[in-house]
Amino acid sequence: MKSLLQKGTLMMVIALLSIAAALTGCSPKAGTTENAGGGDGEWAGQRIKVQLIGDFTMETSTDPITGDSIKGVEVLKEEFEKQHPGATVEFIIMPWEGYTEKTQAMITSNEADVYQMPGVADFAPQGVLEPLQPFIENDSEFSLDIFIDNQVEGWKVLGPDDDELQIYGLPFLGDARFISYDKKIFDDWGVEYLSDHPTMQEIAEKAKKMTGKNPVTGEQNYGIWFRGDWSSAFTLVNLAEGQNGSWGEGFAWEEVKFNFQSPEMLNGLNWLADMQQYAPKGLVSNQGQEKWLTKDNNIAIMLNQGPGDIVKQTYAQGLDDRIAIAQEFKNEHGQGGLFAGSPLAIAKNSKNKELAWEWIKFATSEFTQKYIFEEVGGVPAIKAATEWESVKEKPLMLQVFEAMSTPMTPRYPWGSSQPRFILTSEIEATLTGKRTPEEALEKAQKESTDWVKNR
Repeated sequence: MKSLLQKGTLMMVIALLSIAAALTGCSPKAGTTENAGGGDGEWAGQRIKVQLIGDFTMETSTDPITGDSIKGVEVLKEEFEKQHPGATVEFIIMPWEGYTEKTQAMITSNEADVYQMPGVADFAPQGVLEPLQPFIENDSEFSLDIFIDNQVEGWKVLGPDDDELQIYGLPFLGDARFISYDKKIFDDWGVEYLSDHPTMQEIAEKAKKMTGKNPVTGEQNYGIWFRGDWSSAFTLVNLAEGQNGSWGEGFAWEEVKFNFQSPEMLNGLNWLADMQQYAPKGLVSNQGQEKWLTKDNNIAIMLNQGPGDIVKQTYAQGLDDRIAIAQEFKNEHGQGGLFAGSPLAIAKNSKNKELAWEWIKFATSEFTQKYIFEEVGGVPAIKAATEWESVKEKPLMLQVFEAMSTPMTPRYPWGSSQPRFILTSEIEATLTGKRTPEEALEKAQKESTDWVKNR
């Protein structure tokens, strides 16, 4: 009997040791940081989870474009927890693909405290985000003046009980849209470079001159390229803005009125259709620009470009003596173009809102913003970035910052919603000859208006 008890006890000990070993060997789920930090201090026992989207990595890795070693978010974790003794921050990183649906699921399941939220205009009306104005007003150490002009205004949205636009997110990742061009092709054709703020007429005239057999290389050149699919709605709206027109008015859905059939929108769509003759085939399916940002480039002017498309690749390929940036089309007040990027927001149901606010301040500090630019290759959203040596080494960034300060604000309320895709589809219908510009814009106006009424 005693032997049996001893044997049973031994088996139980072995089982418990096996379970402990298994638990010790478990790794954290993919896309999240391990639980670290904590301990004693002012923030002892407080923990937040931060959701990030895009090219962030948990640990040090290799940049696929430059081949350089890039630090992971562990450096942010280490510094934040150092500045906030006793606190713990964890990260959940997701790709851009399907981020809206994934973010919605995370908020529903109370999975994070802080969210990178480019779709803040869609989430704030649900009442799932915390207004940030009280934190700003009660924090004497924080100022909105740190941000590049127009960045805060661009992210203002309406909550469920708001009559005026409010701050539910603060700038984290900057972004902008601009026109880029290849100076070598201009030189080969003897065409003057684009002005800093070109007009539609200037673009059209110069694109025409540089379409054909290059007089120096003998290779076929194209004067212009633009995406005829995914981003074409924003390209068209910017053309209207350059003529002092607009997409429409309103921000709350019940107040939104589209202006898709305006003379400026019609003129813009006719212009895009005309520009096809100076572009390679395939722009409706995002093709024809495969040689762009290579030494064999054959396109002179690229519309609706972003820093992620241009800056890092230009310097990595050694093309900084060829690639230049001009501003998108602006109205008489110097404004125009898509407002883009990503703000940070605090979940309404966060149990540690004060620590979440501390994270937002940390994320907009020079430490984190430098990390975004120098390690991740993203665009900082603060004015101090213009003085960094790492920015001065890439002069194209100065034009990017200018573009960031002059877009239309607030952000187009329909920019992530069905009207965008309706308008995009009708632009494609025009570019492929299925509908006239008049027919396409009439259809886009009706379908978008109906969608708003029935949403």
